[in-house]
Amino acid sequence: MEINAKMVGDLRESTGAGLMDCKKALVESEGDIDKAIEILRKKGAATAAKK
Repeated sequence: MEINAKMVGDLRESTGAGLMDCKKALVESEGDIDKAIEILRKKGAATAAKK
């Protein structure tokens, strides 16, 4: 799946994580937002609770 700016923006808004951290998490999760949030939490980059 191709990662676009809207997906990165949505993830960033949900987690408060940095732009590149969000993009890397989305690439790693193959575009799955929920998996990306979990990846960010494990890395400690997500600061806000899942909306």
